[in-house]
Formats: sequence, structure tokens, C-alpha cells
Amino acid sequence: MTKTVECDVLVVGSGAGGFAAAVTAASHGLTVILAEKAEFVGGTTAFSGGFLWVPNNPVSRRDGIEDSVEEARTYLRHEAGNHFNAECVDAFLNHGPDAVAFFETRTAVTFEAASAFSDYHPTAPGGRSGGRSIKAQAFRGEALGGELKRLRPPLPELTFVGLMIGSGPELKHFFNVTRSLTSALYVGGRLASHARDLLKHKRGMLLTNGNALAARLFRSALDLGVDVWTEAPATRLIVEDGAVCGATVSKAGQTVTVRTRRGVVLAAGGFPQDKERRRAVFPHDQDNDGHVSPAPVGNTGDGLRLAEAAGAVVEDRYPNAAAWVPVSRVPRKGGGFGVFPHFIDRAKPGLIAVLPNGRRFVNEANSYHDFVQALFAAKKPGEPARAFLVVDKPFLKRFGLGFVKPFPVPVGPNIRSGYLKTGQTLAELARNAGIDPAGLEETVATWNRDVRSGEDRAFGKGSTAYNRFNGDPDFTPNPCLAPIETGPYYAVEVAVGDLGTFAGLRSDGHARVLDRDGRPIPGLYAAGNDMASIMGGNYPGGGITLGPALTFGYIAGRHLAGGAAAVDAPARPDAA
Repeated sequence: MTKTVECDVLVVGSGAGGFAAAVTAASHGLTVILAEKAEFVGGTTAFSGGFLWVPNNPVSRRDGIEDSVEEARTYLRHEAGNHFNAECVDAFLNHGPDAVAFFETRTAVTFEAASAFSDYHPTAPGGRSGGRSIKAQAFRGEALGGELKRLRPPLPELTFVGLMIGSGPELKHFFNVTRSLTSALYVGGRLASHARDLLKHKRGMLLTNGNALAARLFRSALDLGVDVWTEAPATRLIVEDGAVCGATVSKAGQTVTVRTRRGVVLAAGGFPQDKERRRAVFPHDQDNDGHVSPAPVGNTGDGLRLAEAAGAVVEDRYPNAAAWVPVSRVPRKGGGFGVFPHFIDRAKPGLIAVLPNGRRFVNEANSYHDFVQALFAAKKPGEPARAFLVVDKPFLKRFGLGFVKPFPVPVGPNIRSGYLKTGQTLAELARNAGIDPAGLEETVATWNRDVRSGEDRAFGKGSTAYNRFNGDPDFTPNPCLAPIETGPYYAVEVAVGDLGTFAGLRSDGHARVLDRDGRPIPGLYAAGNDMASIMGGNYPGGGITLGPALTFGYIAGRHLAGGAAAVDAPARPDAA
């Protein structure tokens, strides 16, 4: 059974890029259908930390930060190197602040500053020690009404008894709950509020991080009349006379032909779960056993395949095909495992990362992307890319480790599941974890000798503003250094995962997808991880996937409107 519907714009995918395009186009009076393959909207955005990297943005300016397009361009030219795309970078830098302002003033999306959050390479030309990253404000789930059931829940491994914990100041309260009365009262209040939500709604209702951003974009789309379809994968683009004029979508057991008057935006989340394409561009995943992605299982490269069939080209020349992150496999009750991305714990004082030979290979407090690149460089050819995060008892009690929560949460279940390896001595831990005992003992002895001076002579842990931001200021003179000397000792094994793929569709500064000759394909746009990353395979700062996703979604929506007069958005719901 088939039927045909018409609209101005069809958006494929519902992460930040897809929703941004849909909301922007709808705000300009266009009729928009958003088709999402999964049963939930939100894509990878709903799993994320929720930061957006947008230089010179108005949120940071309100917080007293001064930035410039010129400095940011210098930084991105340095970071992207030979893969610097001047047209797309300039579009991002020129329109990013406007995009943030648009969503803040005309939709249900609001942001807060993260002015102390440093660029990941702050000492590089044009780099800054803070002010380019912002994040969505928390959001109450009640504001979505019955549509809340269609919002993708957060990764369960990143919650505590279902409670979403906001990154930044809120997370610090949870770390300090046993050492600060203020923090204890704060955490107690959050847990009590969460318990009330569970009793009333059967789920947590205070949405934070990327889940809050996805919820706010979803609310905005609904307010503007976007027709949001779920469990509706796009299966083929309709191309007539060289122009894309719609797509076929499988919905409720029938094929729907969606004909568009303006165009189609592909924002289907890249290809982190496409094993065939991963084998082609992930050198560490040739047998599909070397990579563990926390991305939604439906992110299988649909947008890229649809576009390639219409003559588009995927950019595959970047030095890194994805945004790498070290992850650990968390055994789940009933079988299988979840995935925990290690963002912050690596910078805390008293943690080292070692190879199976027991030797360090990296400044552990560097960005997750840099950490994995160092792992690739250090591992022996032919061996899997894996490492171990090693700590002692005081560290685990204070900070936890990966999925393991700090005191007073019991660690026994994680030991029994095999997630957390332990030993009364370093040698015993090494044998239990599969690490060379002599190598680990020598590494820890060297570490303990050096950190007492406040300097990591081997790799410089704690030497940059970004390192120190994620450390602990209670530890002086270096917030990232503490000895490892009190047993029992613990370790968690980490492998390679991703926060999204960089190798996407070649596009221009209007977010138009390009053909093999570098010409725009009429009627076809890309945003989010379906668009080739403007970072050239590097990872300059927190939010370099979501910032461009929101910006190029906005650019695509405006270009599709073609100068149509913008209409006033409905009043923002009182949902913050």
C-alpha cells in the first residue's frame, strides 16, 4: 500500500542538526515533515553531554567573554590542517552566533554559559582557555506532555538510579557529597525530587545535558507545527531532472511518497553502527570487534547511502573518521552490555592509563579524542586498541571509576560482574586484569615519585587549562596529580568508541550536498553527522559536533526558506 503527501521540506533524522533545520524552516512559514527511523526522537544528541562549541556566541558574551571570528578561524585552521574547509568554516563562524540567538529568542531552546570550559588545545594558535562552549539549560519533561514517551531516554550507564546528573557544578556536588554539607543537602534535594518524579511519573522528569537539548528542540518543533514521524525510515530519494524532490518513507506498514517543494535535509546521525563502512574507514575495526559505539543502534549510515545514490560523495580523507572516545563495556542484568564513555574520570588526581604491558602512553587528562589517538600510536601493530585505567582505594572512594560510583555506593556488584578488576597489591591487580605485573609496578613507582613534586615529567598531566578544568582543585599544586599507593587497587579496561562520525557528505557553506564534481545537488542538504565535519578529523573543543549541527541545521532551514519572511514563533513554554 502506498500514498503520497506533500510538504515544503522533509528532514531525515531528529538529532540537533535535523531538529534545527526543521525548526528554522518551520519558523519561516514552511511546512515540514521530520522522519525519524527509530521509535524515539533525539538521536545521538539525547545521549550526549549537551555542550555546543560556538565561538563568539551571545551566551558567553553575556558572561563577559570576549572572542572574535578571526581568533576562532586561526584556531580551526591550525586544528584542521590540510583539511581546512574555508567556505564551511566561515559559514559556521559567521552564522553560529546568529543561530544561538535565533533559538534563544524564538524557540523553547535556552542555553547557559560554560565559560570556564577550555578549548581542548588552548595553547594552540587562536585557542582559548574558556568561553566557546555553551550548554542547554535543564528542562522539565512535563512540558512535552504525552510526547515525552517519544523522546529518547539518556544512556542508562550515565544516570544514577535513573537520575540525569548535569555536567559541571551539579556533578561536582555529587563528587563532594560525603565531604561538604552544602553538597550533601543539594544531592539530597535532587534525589528527593527524583523520587517524587518516579512515584508520580514512573521516570525522572528533570532532563539535563544532551537530553535537555533534544527535548527543547522537540518542544520547539511541535510548537511550530512540524509533523514529527517516528519509526519512519527514509528508503530512497526521489530525483527528477537532477534535483531531489522528495523521498520514500516506510511508515506504519506502508510506503509513503513524500514530495517536497523546497528540498530534503539529511541528518540521520552518520554511520557509527554501520559495520561495513566502519571496516572501510576504521583501521582498528577490521573484524568489527575493535570498536564499541554508544550511539543509537539505528545510526547505520542511511543518510550517506541515500545521498550517494543521488550522486553525492562521502569525505573519506580525514586522518580520523570519527570523534574517538575511550569506552568501557558495562555488563547488564539479563545479558549483554552497555557502553560507558570516559569523559571526566581520566583527569582526576590519582588515575593512570596503561597498556597491557603496564606502561603509560598518554597524558590521561587530555581530551578523549587525543587519548584514543595516543592509544593508536602506542599499541603494537596487529594488537587490539585497549588500555586500563588504574586507581587506588582513596581514588575510587572519592571519584568512582567509569560506571562505578563513589562512596557510599557499594562497589561489590561491579567487581562480581567483572567490570571492575581489583587486587590487594598492584601485582595481584595486574594478574587479575591481564596487565604485566612488573611493568605496572615500575610505572606506579615512577608516577608516585614524580607527582609528589607536582609535575608529571613523562606526559604533563595537569599542564593545560583543559586538564585542570576536569581535575580537582582540592589537590595542590596540581589538580590532576595524586599518588597511587593505598590498596586495594582497581582497574577498568577501556576500548575505542566514538561520539559521532566525521566522514560525512561533502557540502558547501549553505549546507547543500555536493556531487562528484563539487556542484550542489539541487534540493539536497545535510546537517549533523551526515555532513562532513568542518573540523577536518580533529576535535578542538567540547561540543564540536553539536555546535556545527545546530548551526548548519539553521543555515539549511534559512536557505530552504529562500528569503521567505520569518514568522513569529509561539510563546516559549514555561518549562525551564
